[in-house]
Amino acid sequence: MEQANGSILQAARRRNRVRELRENKLMTQAQLAKKARVALRTIHSVEKGMNCRMDTKRKILLALGLSFEDKSQVFLD
Repeated sequence: MEQANGSILQAARRRNRVRELRENKLMTQAQLAKKARVALRTIHSVEKGMNCRMDTKRKILLALGLSFEDKSQVFLD
């Protein structure tokens, strides 16, 4: 059962690369949330693969130093 749960979580994480990019910039979730001006729980949810609004994606992209045109490289859905 643990392996099945791990596979589900891994599949969800593949929906975006936010965690990977955030960690590459040595940022905490709290730092990214503050810079993107979104709630910490929003970052947590996005990194778990939950859907978010286009405006939230834009804020996260900009906070990571990317442009909105980079959306397809970060958000894989």
